[in-house]
Amino acid sequence: MTAPAAESAAALSPALSIPDFVTHWQGHRALTRRVIEAFPEDQLFTFSLGGLRPFGAQATEIHLVDAMTVTAMRSGEWTEPDWRAGPTDRASLLAAWDAVSAELAEHGPHTDPAFLSGMHTLPWGEMPGWVAAIYAVDNEIHHRAQGYVYLRALGTEPPAFYER
Repeated sequence: MTAPAAESAAALSPALSIPDFVTHWQGHRALTRRVIEAFPEDQLFTFSLGGLRPFGAQATEIHLVDAMTVTAMRSGEWTEPDWRAGPTDRASLLAAWDAVSAELAEHGPHTDPAFLSGMHTLPWGEMPGWVAAIYAVDNEIHHRAQGYVYLRALGTEPPAFYER
């Protein structure tokens, strides 16, 4: 038994359009930005728990992964960042964060769909573009959750996670 043509076409449709995915990702970026802003300035790059990196270092990693991914979505080039470099204070981190958000807003919705289905070699392995893009969001969520724990340990109420 075969499905009608309309059902077959619907089954091949993506769950999210590229512009919808970019909007979803920007919501995560906006929330993580608020987490960065919630940290006391003197604790962002110094406070840690259990031997984990300070949230400022984790947010810098998020920034570098996102910047690499956004650049690849625009250009197809996966240039590995210098993981030791990056902002060392809140103002610089937020400025760099905002620059990547602006680039994502400008170029992300126009990503060639072939980028998502094509195979790409990243610093940590080969994967389709859509997996790499989802990884960037997953990486951000993972580290943002660590930031929530740190904020609570510092006695600071984190932003509501559902307000994206």
